[in-house]
Amino acid sequence: MAEPRQMELGVFLRSRRARLNPVELGLPVQPNGRRLAGLRREELALLAGVSADYYTRLEQGRATNVSTQVLDAVANALRLDEFERRHLFDLARPADAWPETEPKLRTRPRPALRMLVEALDPVPALLHGDALEVVAINRMAKVLLDDFDAMPIADRNLARWIFLDPKARRTFPDWPEIAAQTVAVLRATAGRRPRLASLATLVDELTTRSEQFEQLWEEYRVCRHTHGTHRFRHETVGSVTLNYQSLMLPAEPELSLIIYTADTGSASHEKLRAFAEQIDIGDGAAGAVRS
Repeated sequence: MAEPRQMELGVFLRSRRARLNPVELGLPVQPNGRRLAGLRREELALLAGVSADYYTRLEQGRATNVSTQVLDAVANALRLDEFERRHLFDLARPADAWPETEPKLRTRPRPALRMLVEALDPVPALLHGDALEVVAINRMAKVLLDDFDAMPIADRNLARWIFLDPKARRTFPDWPEIAAQTVAVLRATAGRRPRLASLATLVDELTTRSEQFEQLWEEYRVCRHTHGTHRFRHETVGSVTLNYQSLMLPAEPELSLIIYTADTGSASHEKLRAFAEQIDIGDGAAGAVRS
């Protein structure tokens, strides 16, 4: 019987095979039509240059010690992008190549990291873990997103907030795109951190509580949250478009720092600058009252 890890590999391969168009790949159209979407196993095996029997065993989780050459050939045949290819190799790693236990969930980062996040203000910034748990967030990021520090520790998670908190749908005008990207990030993490208990718990909860999450999880997209642009909507600022950059931390590889910036001179840049000044004035007035 196939191990859960090998079964997961089969699910991924079938999902990628189903999205391919045989006509676009130059394969002949079957005279009796096609019963399923995408390529058949035999067709994929032909494109990859492996036997149909071997590829079938690979999808069924019965192939062991799969070589790099075979994985490369299958990845090329499936037209995988960089992130999907990396995910394929993660799933194909032998079970004994993974550590028996994962590091405990980091809920409090090093003081220096927390100070770094706070020092970036008024540039919005936050620090999150592999399961998208928020472990540090500065003032402007709280204004832009939500006050994660005020939430119970178990609720301080970007994915949980995006799918279960109605505020997230108001914050992101492009919520469907953000939601799909979030699930794809978690899928990729599950591939390279198979023993991450906090991620498994999160996926179980969201699959149960959110129909949209369950549908997106079944689509099996994978990606890394590296850089790009997001649109935000704020009740005071209005709509802003910000660039996001995710930075890896060499000393804490399980943590990522996300920084949001606006193009210099843009309307979004001016809105954020003016709003930050209003917050500074408000904080100063509040401080004067307290003193």
